[in-house]
Amino acid sequence: MNYPWPEPGTSLDEVATPMPVIDEDRLAANIARVQAYCAAHGKAFRPHIKTHKIAAVARQQIEAGAVGLNCQKVTEAEVFADAGFNDILITYNILGAAKLARLKALNARVEKLAVVADSEVTVAGLAKTFDAARPLTVLVECDTGAKRCGVQTPEAATALAEKIAAAPGLHFGGIMTYPAVGGAEKVEAFMVRTMALLAEKGMDCPVRTSGGSPDLFSAHLVPSATEHRAGTYVYNDRSMVRAGHCTADDLAMHILATVVSRPAPDRAVLDSGSKALTSDLLGFSDYGAIAGFEGARVISLSEEHAVVDLSECTKPFPDIGSVVKVVPNHTCVVTNLFDRMVFHRGGKVTRVENVDARGTVW
Repeated sequence: MNYPWPEPGTSLDEVATPMPVIDEDRLAANIARVQAYCAAHGKAFRPHIKTHKIAAVARQQIEAGAVGLNCQKVTEAEVFADAGFNDILITYNILGAAKLARLKALNARVEKLAVVADSEVTVAGLAKTFDAARPLTVLVECDTGAKRCGVQTPEAATALAEKIAAAPGLHFGGIMTYPAVGGAEKVEAFMVRTMALLAEKGMDCPVRTSGGSPDLFSAHLVPSATEHRAGTYVYNDRSMVRAGHCTADDLAMHILATVVSRPAPDRAVLDSGSKALTSDLLGFSDYGAIAGFEGARVISLSEEHAVVDLSECTKPFPDIGSVVKVVPNHTCVVTNLFDRMVFHRGGKVTRVENVDARGTVW
């Protein structure tokens, strides 16, 4: 595709829209802030790459002190293994012959690979696939209040850990959770009880990994956790500002969009439709805000159009042909909509990076 990707030094005003743009200084500051926090509290940090899906950004995170990467699917992990990363945790139940075969091949070439499981069915599939010659590390996923995946009790976690440990091709590596926001107390109680039950069985639980960006700076409230995982923090988004995780000055991603129509005094239309902005509401009543224009709200998306309600906008909105910056509700989904990301500093393009793991959803 002969797309006009901008050269370094190009002004953002000359970048074709719609286009996500990443502020280099805010990106670096977000990485440094989180790494410093985890280091201060003696916790390993494992960034989730789903937010950026870019090997170059992952290297920045590792260089800052991250212990390894968190991926969500096998094909996503393959991309980062190809890029030379050798400590990867896949936090997903992996099922089916095709995926298990790919996982086995991945385990043969990644120095430290681990996955999670929350059922005997998942463990049985892993046990059938792997052998003692090259065992796979498996963590038990625990539901500590988010009500997604995970065993429901410490007793169930212990029982599944025993199943993992009994399989010649598997190694029990510990426990993992993705908790509800504000759930530190429940996470700690679950981990303490599980560790005690495992100790009664003579089993060690070396890794206790918790996660989430909204509660990232509460990770110290779970002293039993050895590491924390987070993804959104690296760019931040509207939902992170609302959660109090950051301020507008910490938003590293915006979507450049052009005003393509002003059909009515209280309405504008942008070129950033559902193919450029996520349709995730995440509790908001609209699909994005416009930086610098308080009260302007993206109220509807079609494939190529974003309709902006200006009825409560506090100052005159730009005319047709002007470029604005949209603050997305959920940055991670935006990443998966684009082949490349434009990075900038001081309004000038610094680099263009491929979204290496775009579309790696199985």
